[in-house]
Amino acid sequence: MSRKLICVLSILAAGVCLAACSSDPAARASGEKKEGDARQVRVTPSVLGNMARVVVVSGTLAAEEQVVLGSKVAGRLAEMRVDIGTRVKQGDVLARLEPTDLRLRVDQAEAALQQARVRLGLKPEGTDERVEPERTSTVRQARAMLDEANSKRDRAAQLFEQQLIARTDLDAAVAGYQVAEGRYEDAVEEVRNRQALLAQRRSELELARQQWIASELKAPFDGAVRERNALPGEYIAVGAPVVTLVRIHPLRLRLAIPEREAASVRAGQAVTLRVEGDAAAYLGRVARLSPAIEEGNRTLMVEAEVPNQNGALRPGSFARAEIETESDQKVVIVPASAVVTFAGIEKVIVVQDGKSFEKAVQTGRRSGDRVEIVQGLSAGEQVVVQPGNLVGGQAVTVVQ
Repeated sequence: MSRKLICVLSILAAGVCLAACSSDPAARASGEKKEGDARQVRVTPSVLGNMARVVVVSGTLAAEEQVVLGSKVAGRLAEMRVDIGTRVKQGDVLARLEPTDLRLRVDQAEAALQQARVRLGLKPEGTDERVEPERTSTVRQARAMLDEANSKRDRAAQLFEQQLIARTDLDAAVAGYQVAEGRYEDAVEEVRNRQALLAQRRSELELARQQWIASELKAPFDGAVRERNALPGEYIAVGAPVVTLVRIHPLRLRLAIPEREAASVRAGQAVTLRVEGDAAAYLGRVARLSPAIEEGNRTLMVEAEVPNQNGALRPGSFARAEIETESDQKVVIVPASAVVTFAGIEKVIVVQDGKSFEKAVQTGRRSGDRVEIVQGLSAGEQVVVQPGNLVGGQAVTVVQ
């Protein structure tokens, strides 16, 4: 039995060996054929070109101006002409108070002014408010009495010298002159007082008219209504908020620049920004820089002005911005599709002598479909565009 088993095993082993020998050349030929296939790739040379140096930061859009408008006078709100989001121009009427009481105050002030003019000897209507005291009837009357008293005193003095009258008569004439002189001075002062009263009545009339005009709340600048703080029918106290108005053109973009980049940022530099939910890019300019670095977070506060004529941007929006600090710097540039990232390592694949080679690189700025290569690649090297799963060491064929 053992001999028969050994013979059977020997025969089987020989058959397996024969089959392996007969199939091995085909397998080797197939493998050699697969290993010999070259992968077709497209390449492009890395070039030395201009790419703007930018500082990438994030910030918040803010309104150029924002005010809470209140009424200068108290009254009942008769009409509200705007609502949230309403666009307004400078001078547009936003709200209006009930004007009846204010109009009556104007009529009252006008009547008081006319009365003051008449007491001063002027016509009720007119713009002239200055008059010479000597031309008023009160002063003329006092002047006449003073002249008469002066004449009596002079005559009494002459008669007393001639010893024709007693001393008491002379004293009475002198006292009468002094009384007339005092009345004359009182008359002049009364005219001046009336002139001052006329000026006061004129100011009261102007104030009443201003309050009447203030019954209409007007927009101080072009903007949009952010909030409506009152409703028609409410009693509005002096200074109570009625409407919150914001200026939406231009907007301010507030950015916190890291201290290491602060030295390269200057007023007038171009800013490109994008906001969430909007694929469009918007342009602005650096307008203001803080004079000091924030010690808490080591940043420099910068404000850029962003035009917003059509109102596409909204105050309060989060924005990502790029500040162009240099515009003519020479750098090595490759297509963005040529850069492969794996496990946090960036690399490109170059072609040399019909084979692919991997090169670890350090990328910098991006502009559209172009990427700056800071380190790891020289200008003129052939890089594979869209390498996919291509790895280093493979045979490749360059196609157009």
